[in-house]
Amino acid sequence: MNIIVCVKQVPDTLGVNINKETNTLIREGVDSVINPFDLHAIEEGLRLKGKYGGTVTVLSMGPPQVINTLRRALSLGADNAVLLSDISFAGADTPGPPGEPVGNSRLRR
Repeated sequence: MNIIVCVKQVPDTLGVNINKETNTLIREGVDSVINPFDLHAIEEGLRLKGKYGGTVTVLSMGPPQVINTLRRALSLGADNAVLLSDISFAGADTPGPPGEPVGNSRLRR
């Protein structure tokens, strides 16, 4: 069984600030961690691997520093890690204009 777990690097909840002009997170000086819910998903993927065999691959999208999150997932027992990183993904997880899905306007060309 090939198990893929999507993970997201998020700012540690202590000290999060928002840029009021761009409505984006100010990440400078804030530690990043694996989304706590994604840690549960990694754990479940590893449990399934233990029960049925196979591999666990973690997948994330973001800037190059997300590699640290993927390394953490590998240290927890994941077999492989994949990072999707491209400048065109910038802001893909932030709200667009009202009524549009998150990131929709930023990915459409």
